[in-house]
Amino acid sequence: MHQLEISDLITAVEPRSGRRLPVRRAQVIQQLRESGDERAARIVAQLPADQDGVLDPHAVDRLLISVHTELQRLSEELRVGERLVHLLGPLFTAIRSTGAHPGPYRLVDIGCGLGYLVRRLAATNALGADVELVGVDLDAALVGEAERLARAEGLDCRFAHGNAFDMPEAATVYVSTGVLHHFRGPALAEFFQAQAASPALAFCHFDIAATRLAPVGAWVFHRARMRHPLGRHDGVVSARRAHSDETLLRAAAAPGVQPLLYEPRGSVNPFCTTLRPVIGVRPHLEAPLRLALGRAARRLVGPEHLAEVSA
Repeated sequence: MHQLEISDLITAVEPRSGRRLPVRRAQVIQQLRESGDERAARIVAQLPADQDGVLDPHAVDRLLISVHTELQRLSEELRVGERLVHLLGPLFTAIRSTGAHPGPYRLVDIGCGLGYLVRRLAATNALGADVELVGVDLDAALVGEAERLARAEGLDCRFAHGNAFDMPEAATVYVSTGVLHHFRGPALAEFFQAQAASPALAFCHFDIAATRLAPVGAWVFHRARMRHPLGRHDGVVSARRAHSDETLLRAAAAPGVQPLLYEPRGSVNPFCTTLRPVIGVRPHLEAPLRLALGRAARRLVGPEHLAEVSA
């Protein structure tokens, strides 16, 4: 059976409105036990609930903010922000170079959590003053904390609670980190199709590379860095749920989008869970992107390359 992440089960919202729904602790425990994960069921059993068995939303919010704060530290240690800029910088250079899409531009971070990526981009001005930075998440508590942090840091960025594809302003580029593995079955292709159907010119989504050693690396990292059992549990399960390169490229091949996988070469620590980005660009932007990447463009592979390797 597929393992489930606790954080996906202890909160629930209406997808469109973002309105919070009550979650019964017993139902979550049952789901986890049916998936064969007794350890996760014991973790949820320790979470506070009211007399009707509904999980305390304030306690859940505090827990998730704490876990996401530790995840931000992991992102800093793994230099996730720098790795995104390594691709997003050339991507916006490619968009500007065509002359067909005058700015200003808008970057939207889907499932932004505490907004680490958006806040880091704002703090470093890595993409230029003509790129508006927006973080969107269905979790109101995380968005609220992201806004608080951005104000405290005096950053020029903003955050919104809701569905990223229902925003009144269109995105130029969609990004995310650690989101793709949450989409299972047809939902993964639907996620990419929503972006292809929008006015967006590109997307760049980082997620865990599906390697044999990824769960081991996740266990080591999360055991050392995460304080709460929920964070440790979900970190390892995330690695086990990671999509293969073939699955990602197949799902990302939506109409009007050229899917590409950016696969870093060179030596890496095989015991560390590494993030790998899948990129999608409108066909007219692929050549400018490769030009802007320079020698690093050799790391871009498309579906045809993986088909050749598999054969």
